[in-house]
Amino acid sequence: MVELESEDVLTAGDVAPDFELSGVDGETYSLSSFGDSEALLVVFTCNHCPYAKAKFDEMNRLTEAFEEVAVVGINPNDAEEYPEDDFETMVERVEDGTIQWDAYLHDESQEVAAAYGAQCTPDPFLFKNDDGEFRLVYHGRLDDAPNPDDEVTDREMKRHIETLLDGGEITDEFAPSRGCSIKWKPGNEPEYWEQ
Repeated sequence: MVELESEDVLTAGDVAPDFELSGVDGETYSLSSFGDSEALLVVFTCNHCPYAKAKFDEMNRLTEAFEEVAVVGINPNDAEEYPEDDFETMVERVEDGTIQWDAYLHDESQEVAAAYGAQCTPDPFLFKNDDGEFRLVYHGRLDDAPNPDDEVTDREMKRHIETLLDGGEITDEFAPSRGCSIKWKPGNEPEYWEQ
């Protein structure tokens, strides 16, 4: 396990890179699949990382609390090297109720993670629906408990979503998420990647 903090490739106001990814429900999803939502929370995550697993419940709570926001998990990890991150296990996590998000998608090619500049799991990106385009308003952690065993005292992403839905502007600096490094397939490491 390598612990990393997320860095910014996308900046505030950037349009979300589109994608076409398979969901655990057998459907194919793109950004337009969430076009009826006022906001979109994309979290690069996986099945095995303790940092990612520690945030499953918070992502479930956000999904339940905000009908206007699509909460989408994307798993980009190399399942050949990390078998627990395979698609079948993603399906199991949803079927057993561990994961209750609006969608859990598989980025098998890892191109989507690279386009977003994802570094670690979890790595959350919050977008506002701006007349049909999702624009980045916040890239940062879900809460103020960066380590799996830390106690949460501030549900930061919840606050940011509330601000966004109330028509306010998120003025907080991006607070990096912490987690295991994305498990890139050999030769797939993006240009921004430094190990």
